[in-house]
Amino acid sequence: MDCLIRNAAAVMTGRTGPDARAPGPDIRIRGTRIAAMGRLSPEPGERMLDATDCVVYPGWINTHHHLFQSLLKGIPAGIDLPLLPWLSAVPVAYRRFVGEETLRLAATIGIAELLLSGCTTVADHHYAYWPDMGFDGSAVLFEVAERFGVRFVLMRGGATRVREIDVDPPPEARPETLDGMLASIAADVARFHQSDGDAMRRIVMAPTTPTWSVHPHELPQFAAAARRLGIRMHSHLSETADYVHFCRDVHGCTPLEFVARHDWVGPDVFFAHLVHMDPAEVRLMAETRTGMAHCPQSNCRLGSGIAPAPALARLGGRVSLGVDGAASNEAADMIAETHMAWLVHRARDGAAVTTVEEVIAWGTAGGATVLGLDRVGTLAPGMAADLMVYGLDHPRYAGLHDPAIAPVVGGGQAQVRWGFCNGRLVVEDGRIPGLDLARLAAEARAAVAKMVM
Repeated sequence: MDCLIRNAAAVMTGRTGPDARAPGPDIRIRGTRIAAMGRLSPEPGERMLDATDCVVYPGWINTHHHLFQSLLKGIPAGIDLPLLPWLSAVPVAYRRFVGEETLRLAATIGIAELLLSGCTTVADHHYAYWPDMGFDGSAVLFEVAERFGVRFVLMRGGATRVREIDVDPPPEARPETLDGMLASIAADVARFHQSDGDAMRRIVMAPTTPTWSVHPHELPQFAAAARRLGIRMHSHLSETADYVHFCRDVHGCTPLEFVARHDWVGPDVFFAHLVHMDPAEVRLMAETRTGMAHCPQSNCRLGSGIAPAPALARLGGRVSLGVDGAASNEAADMIAETHMAWLVHRARDGAAVTTVEEVIAWGTAGGATVLGLDRVGTLAPGMAADLMVYGLDHPRYAGLHDPAIAPVVGGGQAQVRWGFCNGRLVVEDGRIPGLDLARLAAEARAAVAKMVM
């Protein structure tokens, strides 16, 4: 679609400092790109969108999710547990319900929730793979993402050993072999991976955890394979104090030192959580350009702690935002995540520690950086037309003196007037074209009814 977005109350670019806000109220989209920004006049043949009293943001980039968990929200057996027992009680125990149709339904729910919160790039850490699983989980996820028109990064997880912390895992949690897992990932790269800076499809090498899901001697082999294939690397790390205790007791080092010894740091690597890092580890993250997928809501929900994202950012490190799985974050949308990211550090370290502009940058440009999507994440001529126009007519925003910060500081359900991904209109008047939300909710209720234990 060629269109002109006019008269926005504010345009946030995804950058920080003086460039965080664009000076002009208009944005022209030509095909898949932003063609111009500023004070623009209409041209023949373009659709005009009146953004009066609206603000425009880049599309959010979610760098860590588990879409299959979209049907596992608020499970009573795990609602008040910390991470390790929660893992056994919820995602491991419920793995037996991950079939082709439930995965398709869960991905539909999760991407719809993200898209309606303004997210246009979804990086999903999907680890529900096992030998002879009988369906193509990777293809299912890409199929759903393509239907919605969002950018999709499959962070292909999995395990080559059973973790000692898992109690009575179901057959669907059986580990793969190293060779089998690497061959499957290579096949997914051949089928799906695009290397362009505005790619709609990406593959990332992502064993579930480097400490418990694979053998230490396999980590350099995963790293070598990823770099040979030209893809990035991702995993969970230092989510709780248990990670630190385990690495010190078993390997005589911190978790980040452990992965660094096994070729798992660098600008092509990013980890989710990183809640428990000492100052030396934060410096190592910054020095090696290793990225962080900051998931504050899930970390708070599980009682895991607060990651040192501002400290890493101050050192020039790479910070992005992820919502994590809906099983540990029952509001798995990016507006809720940015609202929490803005608040949680201030509660601990003072009101000046995080600004709205910095949080927006983490959730947009920061995500593009860790994913290697250099034509996405900021609003500027020549960049991909991934953007959200938020209406501000909800009472939540009434009386706000600075409309530019409204979506982040207001929290709650986003009011998306128009949403674009790669120039395609993917949300209009708070609705996703072609999606029957009432039917989706009914299908979700039926699926949950079959799972009640």
